[in-house]
Amino acid sequence: MRATALLAVATAVCGILAGCAGASGGTGADDDGTIALLLPDAKTARYETFDRPLFEARVAELGPYRVLYSNADGDATKQQQQAESALAAGADVLVLDAFDTQAAVSIVLSANAQGVPVISYDRLIAGGDLAYYISFDNELVGDLQATEFVRALEAEGAGSSGVLLVNGSPTDSNSAQFKEGARRVIDASGLQVLAEYDTPGWSPEKAQEWVAGQIAQYGDQIAGVYAANDGVAGGAISALKAGNVSPFPVVTGQDAELAAIQRILTGDQQMTVYKAIRPQAERAADVAVALITGEKILSPLEIQGTPATLLEPVAVTIDNIMETVVADGFWTVQDICTPALVAACDAAGIR
Repeated sequence: MRATALLAVATAVCGILAGCAGASGGTGADDDGTIALLLPDAKTARYETFDRPLFEARVAELGPYRVLYSNADGDATKQQQQAESALAAGADVLVLDAFDTQAAVSIVLSANAQGVPVISYDRLIAGGDLAYYISFDNELVGDLQATEFVRALEAEGAGSSGVLLVNGSPTDSNSAQFKEGARRVIDASGLQVLAEYDTPGWSPEKAQEWVAGQIAQYGDQIAGVYAANDGVAGGAISALKAGNVSPFPVVTGQDAELAAIQRILTGDQQMTVYKAIRPQAERAADVAVALITGEKILSPLEIQGTPATLLEPVAVTIDNIMETVVADGFWTVQDICTPALVAACDAAGIR
């Protein structure tokens, strides 16, 4: 699971397609077709910071295609309206990262009725005729989180202690897979699960509020918090600090957000999961263009009957920041090592 392997995925993406469109033009023209990119929320930093710009840049390389971009801001009804607007505007392909994977079935069915293919991006939509699915191995994400979680707790001599589980949104199909992968490891570890929470809309604020309530009940019995992504990890950490929980619990995360990498350096967060978004976004762009041009798409596998690509996630701890997120150009040393973190960066060999 080396970062170099993830880089190789990006270079292989074009070869997975039977052919690649010529590189020219940009996303502003609509000469060759229109692609709608529909993302689910703004609370998860990756969507605006990475997914959207990487997708749009790749489309611009492939030719003069127009990208219609919308963000649902955590509202399934709003995403439905955005999809309908995109279809009315003549979108030839929908690239849909559903806020609510059940509710989004109606979007897929509407697109199907108009002969518009749908790429299920990052989250697998629960029904309809999907043209393609691209994501990461989500059970492996949970496994990686929980494996490091258990290892860190055992290293601290807290192997049978109580832990909280702060899962992802119940409307996100990936959340169930993260949970399944994590619970397999945690249930086999002997850790006592004090309480568990499915965080509505991946809201850091709701995660913080819930963890604060658990601190009132369990206090210093809490040795660790399994947090399904970096956003809810940030909320949990805020609650733990406000509650003066001591010793400070082990906390997990996901998405390799900059704030999470910095929390790893300060010791507030144990780990995160790096998912190389560039190959994911670029693969989605390549498939979208291939669907417009009629090129044959060669798929590595099928998920529930849908052609699919699953990329490999990587666990990030203080020991491999340089070899993962920095080596891939996801974050630079300058991004991470603010003046307040220079000493921590030096101690961790980040330079």
